Amino acid sequence: MDTRRDVREARRLRSRRIRAVLAGGLVLGVGVTMTLAAWNDSEYATATFTAGRFDIVGAADGATFASHATTGTAAALTFVAAPTAMAPGTTTYALYSVKTANPSIAGTLQWSAGTPGGTGLATYLTYGVRTIGGTACNSTTYPLGTALVADGSALTANGTTTQTVSANGGNQINYCVAVTLPLAAPSAAQSLTMSQTWQILGTSSAP
Repeated sequence: MDTRRDVREARRLRSRRIRAVLAGGLVLGVGVTMTLAAWNDSEYATATFTAGRFDIVGAADGATFASHATTGTAAALTFVAAPTAMAPGTTTYALYSVKTANPSIAGTLQWSAGTPGGTGLATYLTYGVRTIGGTACNSTTYPLGTALVADGSALTANGTTTQTVSANGGNQINYCVAVTLPLAAPSAAQSLTMSQTWQILGTSSAP
């Protein structure tokens, strides 16, 4: 038969066992928290950059385009009236077409005059430049064009506006050049010569 003392002793032992189990659980819980590994993930991004190219080409016939990048490789203009025997009152016309190559980025064009050569005929000649819709450059189409160099200008006059060319040869600008020996040209102009090289300066533009 258990005495009160035995009962108290049994309760004390049971209480110690419970505290020991709880303490072990607390220690075990701390151990799990400290050893848990973190999960990781990553994202990466990369890019490669390449510079574009700007290149313009020209054609004296409006169709056969090639590069004429220096004065030494300048395209020869074909005037509708032979400029080798000009008389007072004569105006002769020539076409020059320009577009971007393929591939090429877009840009703008600026007509620029050089310094005339020859034996002095440039003193008496005048000229004008217009952009026209097609590739027929003559006395009929010239008046319908948009003026870049005013008629009657000296051969050293530059264009007053720029023209836009789209990328990869998407459009072409057709320049019609009109060179005139005025009616008032004196006899001193006879047998003189003139040579001229014009430049179409292309500048790339942002996409």
